[in-house]
Amino acid sequence: MSPSSPPAILLVDDNPAIFTMYREVLPALSGFTILTALNGVAALELLEQLKHAGQSLPACIVIDVMMPELNGIQLVRALRGDPETADIPLIILTALAQDKDTFLGLASGADQYLTKPVSVDTLLNAVRTAMTLSSETRAQRLQQLAEPPETAS
Repeated sequence: MSPSSPPAILLVDDNPAIFTMYREVLPALSGFTILTALNGVAALELLEQLKHAGQSLPACIVIDVMMPELNGIQLVRALRGDPETADIPLIILTALAQDKDTFLGLASGADQYLTKPVSVDTLLNAVRTAMTLSSETRAQRLQQLAEPPETAS
């Protein structure tokens, strides 16, 4: 990507049908370009290639949880642990819909947690919202999740 190209959203999912659905609709509605990776390892490799080539990193990464090799939670943690990717907005988009799954996804560092199926409008709104968060806001949200709930005396 050149500096003048539109910002990219990286979709990380082991289901290529997800790519087909969003690749056709998202650019037309949002102006984003779409990059894809079939699992967490492939996503990290793609990001390394972009960094090595001096290209822009994605403006946002949308990540499935259930993937081979490196699952979405592990990928979120890896991205948040790397200073070069720590501030990229991360959205989990998964079929896992239990409260414990949502908590784990957000506690791992995701900015948003969406459950499939999700409309294109909902995904775009989540992307735009995540892209407005500052690193300070991310740190505050993680701190709040880490604090034990107050008990009534």
